[in-house]
Amino acid sequence: MDVSAGLLHFDDQLRHRGVALLAGVDEAGRGPLAGPVVAAAVILPAGLLLPGLNDSKKITAVKREALARQIKKIALAWAVGVSTVGEIERMNIHRASLLAMQRAVSGLEPAPEFLLIDGRHKIDLALPQQPLVGGDGVSASIAAASIIAKVTRDHLMQICDLLFPQYGFAAHKGYPTPAHLHALSVYGPCPLHRAGFRPVREWLENRKNLCGRVAE
Repeated sequence: MDVSAGLLHFDDQLRHRGVALLAGVDEAGRGPLAGPVVAAAVILPAGLLLPGLNDSKKITAVKREALARQIKKIALAWAVGVSTVGEIERMNIHRASLLAMQRAVSGLEPAPEFLLIDGRHKIDLALPQQPLVGGDGVSASIAAASIIAKVTRDHLMQICDLLFPQYGFAAHKGYPTPAHLHALSVYGPCPLHRAGFRPVREWLENRKNLCGRVAE
């Protein structure tokens, strides 16, 4: 088994205190210019050592897909939650991410007794919980949630690519890569773009200014 003891530290510590149903919670998609933010919550069996389990950002896409299938098979419970582009625009990406996490946790059956959450902030649920900065690298439960969230969002962006193929969403998943920024400059934003994010906002502002000058 190649899971480090450190990855089980927080999980085992809580279980030794009597927490039987511990859920790890994480999100994917805070940084992209387009698409939803997706969160996942996972309750793993106690003492699970899943080979290759790690922060989703530190493993390949192929490995993430394989681990996601394994996690779904062995988890006591798992669920995902999504906040839409519209919700991101209305409440900002931070609050939308917390809402997606709340939705993921609310979808767990059985319900968890304690939450380990990646990041600095708690979510709006009446459950004992502990935020952990960099939690996807120190907690097996959070690492599992990070993989489910990332794989789920990647699949959603592949569907978005079918709807708007000119942007290349299947390749960059909405992140501000040079190819995505070039497509944005050529085609302008689509309904999946986040109008409040700088490159999209700047395109919209330039378009508005240009239309204003033409009208004059």
